[in-house]
Amino acid sequence: MNSKLQYTRFVVKAFPSRGDRPRELTRTMAAHPLSFQELPYDPEYTLYNKRLTPESLNHMTDDDMYWAVRTGVILRHTGELPIEISGPDAEKLLNRVFTRDISKVKPGRCSYQFACYHDGGMINDGVLLRLACDRFWMAQADGELFAWYKAHAVGLDVRIHDPNVWISQIQGPRSLEFLRVVLDGKYPESFKYFDCATVTIAEQTVVISRSGFSNELGWEIYLSPEIDFERLGAHLLKMGEAFDMPLTAIPVFRARRIEAGLLSAGCDFDQTTTPYAAGLAAFVDLDKSDFIGRKALLAAPKDCVTWGMRVDGSVASLGRGIRINDKLVGRVCSSTWSPYLECGVAIVRMDKAEQGPDARVTVDCIDERSHSAVLCRMPFYDEKREIPRGKLVAIPERK
Repeated sequence: MNSKLQYTRFVVKAFPSRGDRPRELTRTMAAHPLSFQELPYDPEYTLYNKRLTPESLNHMTDDDMYWAVRTGVILRHTGELPIEISGPDAEKLLNRVFTRDISKVKPGRCSYQFACYHDGGMINDGVLLRLACDRFWMAQADGELFAWYKAHAVGLDVRIHDPNVWISQIQGPRSLEFLRVVLDGKYPESFKYFDCATVTIAEQTVVISRSGFSNELGWEIYLSPEIDFERLGAHLLKMGEAFDMPLTAIPVFRARRIEAGLLSAGCDFDQTTTPYAAGLAAFVDLDKSDFIGRKALLAAPKDCVTWGMRVDGSVASLGRGIRINDKLVGRVCSSTWSPYLECGVAIVRMDKAEQGPDARVTVDCIDERSHSAVLCRMPFYDEKREIPRGKLVAIPERK
């Protein structure tokens, strides 16, 4: 790659529209219905599922956002894309496409899912919500799945469509306390980790879930096109004042998801990566009836080659820059600075399975120097993931 491109940042800026001519390319850059809340903070946007999501807001630094989600509660408008799969054969289609047994996901529950190609390479992942026996939303990461559903639905009584639903996230140790305040009625009878429920907020009926990409305590709100977005958004901000709840951008979760070992589609895995290589063996059910990629996964190596990495004093550059004895041995997939661990953190993919936790390496870093680093298991801490379950409630002090 040309060095000028490697060190150039490309973003989308919001400007007032002038003139009355149609702008056909706006369909490739759809704005979240609450994006207007971000405009006072000079947002810089990136594209995620052809949806605009803020890469930066000028009222907070990356570290400010990180500590806000670790110690309080934050609001973020995201680019995840819910696709609806419904009808008598909805479960059958999803069992064909995904590697886990969908029959085990009961109505009112969510489930982490991913799809594979026939050769076992991964396509995309996301959180599946079972809204009813015959109705699902798959909130997918950046990438393609819609055409994959369509291609494998031949002969099935199923409807696949984009319901034009948008997601906002409320995350942090005070997030469930905030939920109790914003609800019109009672707190859901069941709202455990990976539950979903229908509630009323600001007289708007919405679906909420408890999954999150921050690995903090938190919940998500699904905004359907028939609701009054501005009324709901104003209510969230107004009630959030008592919690000092800021509006945040992508950096709020970048370090936190790496610390937690939450993989990002297209970054930490791609079509060349099997679930085993990605460390996701627990989410492959080879005992269920045939699914796409099962035959290849049965024969695939079962070794994990995806690990965390702690970097001394810097942030690792993305790409193939990990060395042992001056020999390239792996790739940096995601990387940033951890304000909590006070070191660089990364998700890496190694060439060989024996290059695993506790291996000492050197890595190319963003300061254009090589730094010492060590491979580790993920998550970097909170191994039992008790924080998002609300079982570990100690709030860290800002460093």
